[in-house]
Amino acid sequence: MTIIQTLTPVTHNLGDFQVRRALPARERTMVGPFIFVDQFGPNKLDPGKGMDVRPHPHINLATVTWLFEGAIDHRDSLGSFSTIRPGQVNLMTAGSGIVHSERSPAAEREAGPHFYGMQTWLTLPDGQEEIAPAFECRQDLPLVEDQCVTARIVMGELWGKRAPTTTYADTIYAEIVLGPSGALPIENAADERAVMLVGGEASLDDQALELYTLTVLKPGEAMTLRSGKGGRVMLLGGEAFSTKRHVWWNFVSSSRDRIQQAKEDWMGGMFPKVPGDEKEWIPIPQTPKTVSYP
Repeated sequence: MTIIQTLTPVTHNLGDFQVRRALPARERTMVGPFIFVDQFGPNKLDPGKGMDVRPHPHINLATVTWLFEGAIDHRDSLGSFSTIRPGQVNLMTAGSGIVHSERSPAAEREAGPHFYGMQTWLTLPDGQEEIAPAFECRQDLPLVEDQCVTARIVMGELWGKRAPTTTYADTIYAEIVLGPSGALPIENAADERAVMLVGGEASLDDQALELYTLTVLKPGEAMTLRSGKGGRVMLLGGEAFSTKRHVWWNFVSSSRDRIQQAKEDWMGGMFPKVPGDEKEWIPIPQTPKTVSYP
């Protein structure tokens, strides 16, 4: 059987737009190093409105932002600034601790912002959870093209090409756009793999994919992704982790004590500020929307 598990995302309201959260879930916490998978859009907001995710902290993870449409201004406590646009990947490594904000650019607000994309978190491997925070934005990502198919490799090595994006564990991540009658083999080298249909229609070995559902694939099995009318699919996965990771709000760690320390540090104002976005912040929630389960 090609598909071993399907995870239906939970929809959360974030002000003027919604996100679909597939991981972490009760049924499964991770796929390879991916411990958080959010999909948002396609949405268009009214003129004057926009995304305003106020400064908030992370530890022991790396965030990956990938857009299909729209733009987001990223600022972080390292002093990094980047306007994220389709075709470029933002990788923010939290490590020992970082703070960032995500907001709509002024020009996008005037016209009414578009939102369509993915945000995922990668847990850092044992021995690297407390590395120094870092940020990178990459546009030089390899493109694999075949008849009726284009695939952009965001992270890792796929179809004989490797993305230059930093990886801390074996990781695969790609956006696959299938035209009508398009088909592409899905490589089987990764320990764990999953796909998410984010637009149109597609199937794996004649098993139809459900829109926005995270579909976990059988390890080691070769399979082919196809579309009759056209579709967009995200492929993600990589190295399976043997050590359990815990998630509470924006914090990920192999240690619950480390997460508790991060909570206390945020409440005590011990995290650094975000230059250019210092007046607001998100307080610690009493009941976070993102948690892992025993």
